[in-house]
Amino acid sequence: MLFQRSDLPMEERIKDLISRLTLEEKVSQLLYDSAAIPHLGIPEYNWWNECLHGVARAGTATVFPQAIGMAASFNAPLLQQVAEVIATEARAKHHEAARHGDRGIYKGLTFWTPNINIFRDPRWGRGQETYGEDPYLTAQLGIAFVKGLQGDHPKYLKAAACAKHFAVHSGPESLRHSFDARCSQKDLYETYLPAFRALVTEAKVESVMGAYNRTNGEPCCASPTLLQKILREDWGFEGHVVSDCGAIHDIHAHHKVTGSPEESAALAVKNGCDLNCGRVYPALVEAVAQGLISEEEIDRALARLLRTKFKLGLFDPEEEVPYAQIPYEVVACDEHRSLAREMARQSMVLLKNENNLLPLSKELKTVAVIGPNADSRKVLLGNYFGTSSQLVTALEGIRRKLEPNCRVLYAEGCDLTTTRPGYWGNSPREGFAEALAVAERADAVIMCMGVSPDLEGEEGAAANSDGGGDRLTLELPGMQNELIKEVAALGKPLVLVLFSGSPLAVTWAQENVPAIIQAWYPGEEGGNALADIIFGDYNPAGRLPITFVKSLDQLPPFTDYSMEGRTYRYLKEEPLYPFGYGLSYTSFTYSNLQAPAELNIGEELVVQVDVENTGARAGDEVVQLYIRHRDASAAVPHHSLQGFARIRLEPGEKRTVTFRLAPRQLAVFDEEGRCLVEPGAVELLAGGSQPDARSEELTGQKPLLGQVLLVGETLELPR
Repeated sequence: MLFQRSDLPMEERIKDLISRLTLEEKVSQLLYDSAAIPHLGIPEYNWWNECLHGVARAGTATVFPQAIGMAASFNAPLLQQVAEVIATEARAKHHEAARHGDRGIYKGLTFWTPNINIFRDPRWGRGQETYGEDPYLTAQLGIAFVKGLQGDHPKYLKAAACAKHFAVHSGPESLRHSFDARCSQKDLYETYLPAFRALVTEAKVESVMGAYNRTNGEPCCASPTLLQKILREDWGFEGHVVSDCGAIHDIHAHHKVTGSPEESAALAVKNGCDLNCGRVYPALVEAVAQGLISEEEIDRALARLLRTKFKLGLFDPEEEVPYAQIPYEVVACDEHRSLAREMARQSMVLLKNENNLLPLSKELKTVAVIGPNADSRKVLLGNYFGTSSQLVTALEGIRRKLEPNCRVLYAEGCDLTTTRPGYWGNSPREGFAEALAVAERADAVIMCMGVSPDLEGEEGAAANSDGGGDRLTLELPGMQNELIKEVAALGKPLVLVLFSGSPLAVTWAQENVPAIIQAWYPGEEGGNALADIIFGDYNPAGRLPITFVKSLDQLPPFTDYSMEGRTYRYLKEEPLYPFGYGLSYTSFTYSNLQAPAELNIGEELVVQVDVENTGARAGDEVVQLYIRHRDASAAVPHHSLQGFARIRLEPGEKRTVTFRLAPRQLAVFDEEGRCLVEPGAVELLAGGSQPDARSEELTGQKPLLGQVLLVGETLELPR
């Protein structure tokens, strides 16, 4: 049969295979658990797999830090390396499972990752899955992840990546099946779409997943605007589109846009949703009979899906597919574990270090480790995780670092959430005495607090969330604040470590605790990475990929999708910790910002800046370049990130960092969503943080300021 011949052109093979299928067989291939076709020798294939921060839900795999933590590394090349390792383990696991006859769920090569939605509101439980609040950072990290996952072979994909959830999707979780996310054309094209556009046009992502919600009235998984006009016509997307799980059912059951499964299935396929994660597409057979959709339209969707399977080598002999030769022994190997530790170290953010309390000396005689997250394995994982061969908690990492020369005392102190006496009268403060006892006996205290994946995540997955997966408050839950205050009152050297996938409002701690580290959900090596930082074997340089506000009072309502008042680009009030902020154990000085005084509209802008390590320790610096429009015809952000680079410098070492900005990066978006490069002055701001007053207050440094004058006629770029 022609479709089995690997020497023939792919399109010829696809055409031959489709010609051999009945309508019922075609429809069976449009479901996530596509059926076997025995008479053609085609095995079943389950399209659903996950690898947000390591191969997930399929047994043993290396568990890297949660996505929001990896974003805090501000290190796209390292993220690409992580994705390459994930794809390597994915291939090894897939082929080994298939050799043993297992082709079930989470065993395929089509991964529904990365999540490149904009983390616009800190309440959103799934914000932990994203790369933060900034469109440019999200795009660059997303491109790196997709390239790493898909590989660079001229014929075969290593694995297929998927950009999700398209589009304008970021909570509330409890409303996602019926919610209509309304936003302006300006916000759509300026904030919500750029990362998707970049992954399609630059990274050549193989798949896109539609969101549950409607966007401006149209169900995303059947939206002619999103799937037809923007994705395929404007951006030239050639891959396949998959629905989120159950989203096609939502079209008639909750959005009430259609009246039956047949109508929903037909509407979705006609508008470009090729694959159904759910059980609605079997209705396509009846939909054809009712004249709602043609068999040719089903063929078009099927061809897109088959194209992905051919590109993965699923119809070719194993010996012809180089990735099929990856040995199973690479899974969770020492080299991959070492990379997980490095990514965890790069992800952690030093938020405060009064009087250089950190790093602590390894010569201490007694250290107290206190808190509900100190020995928790859940907080290493976040959501969408695999099974680690060894999880290292904060307590274990600190013990490995210090014992036997130092005694490490441990007390849980309190649990994460309890504030009331239990059924038998157990006080929510019952662990305080023990915590205070160990703190009193210690030379230094490390408190591991925060939240956990039980309190934030996806609808139905975060068991103890007070908001259906989302959080209703940003405060530390339970009795944590009270415990921190009582321990702090002892006056011991105190380090507060926060575990979370989203911002926490720790205003009291910022004012009263000398050292604070944001550890995120740091993966299987999180405890070792944390100990490396606390005791000086690693110099932290992570940066916040999302703004930490002081309280929810600073934000618009959760359901308001306007960007006004949101993220560092449009926030109206002073935050607790700004986007792009993070401290180091050394100091860096910026000088010699260079850019042309004038630039013709349509040309690339080259910006250079010198960075010198002026401290006593080697360390990384995250160099950030922001632009600010002075003469724009439309409303613009306060400033916006358009370049970043993480570099390592020895003490006294100086390096020139070069940024190259495409014309699109100098554009403004008007109310109609048009992308315009206009004549006028553009300010350039380079430093280790964003150019806002709060960052300057926290770091004691002001970014360098330059300016370029754009000259010529206004240029409208494709959206």
